[in-house]
Amino acid sequence: MDRRDVLRAAAALPLLRAALPGPASAQTYPARNITMIVPFPAGGQADLAARPVAMALERILGKAVIVDNRAGGGGGSVGNAAAARAEPDGYTLLMTLSSLAVLPEADRLFDRPAAYEVSQFMPIARVLADPTLLAVPASAPWKTAQDFVEDAKKRPGQITYASSGPYGTLHVAMEMFASSAGIKLLHVPFRGAGPALTAILGGTVQAIAAAPGTLKPQVDDGKLRVLGNCGAQRIASFPDVPTFQELGYKDVEMYIWAGLFAQSSLPAPIATRLREAMAQVMTSPDVLKAFETSGSLVAYQDAPAFAEFVATDSKRLIAAVKKIGKVE
Repeated sequence: MDRRDVLRAAAALPLLRAALPGPASAQTYPARNITMIVPFPAGGQADLAARPVAMALERILGKAVIVDNRAGGGGGSVGNAAAARAEPDGYTLLMTLSSLAVLPEADRLFDRPAAYEVSQFMPIARVLADPTLLAVPASAPWKTAQDFVEDAKKRPGQITYASSGPYGTLHVAMEMFASSAGIKLLHVPFRGAGPALTAILGGTVQAIAAAPGTLKPQVDDGKLRVLGNCGAQRIASFPDVPTFQELGYKDVEMYIWAGLFAQSSLPAPIATRLREAMAQVMTSPDVLKAFETSGSLVAYQDAPAFAEFVATDSKRLIAAVKKIGKVE
């Protein structure tokens, strides 16, 4: 290459840099549709959170936000891992649950490579944070949590319960309760809260721990009965349901929160744009109404507070998983 070729190449460099994707693209974000991965089937807490949020984000950002229910792997691991591997450009987001931090630890229990690590994600906003509730069919003989415990002690391992998958939020909540109550139940895992709910409604299983928004329509229709609340306080949508701590099970505290995440290396300007958009979303009358109707009130946190919350909550959940140990 002679000197003139070198000079021509040098002159072209600024134009080449301008054509390459990079931080400058944040100025025009979003330029195309966004995918919001939900790592569970329709009908569960993550899906309940995602759909009103996606519709509101579309109005604010001016591009379609497509909810992609990518279930599999138990507890949401397949969808979480897919989001972790996606390009950090703001076009693949993740609406997931508190099991996010649990699943890598479950992989390590079995000495297998973790499908992803929590460090691969950047918290954008918390959307919901509900206590898990213990529910049984309305036709079941148990009228109270104490009735349930007394029967389970007489028939260890015979009362079945559904979950969203091994080490998912619903599984951990039920095992936390069972451990505190000194009972043994039979775990029947499904690929999400939606299929688990279908199972209890169809009589395949006898109990479930799930979010208020998932259970409320079925309770209102007279199909399910709620016996206990895993939160520290009673909730407005089920004011007559006692907390397990009220009932003497002091170690039972479990929340099924839903939050929006992106990849940890997302450019700061795009992260800021998403945070600003989510601040508007979580005050949208349509979103507030959708969650209130479902029985799950908004529990918004911006990224810094949400990141701190995730770290604190994850410690409790990981300790619970280690206590559960290996289960298939």
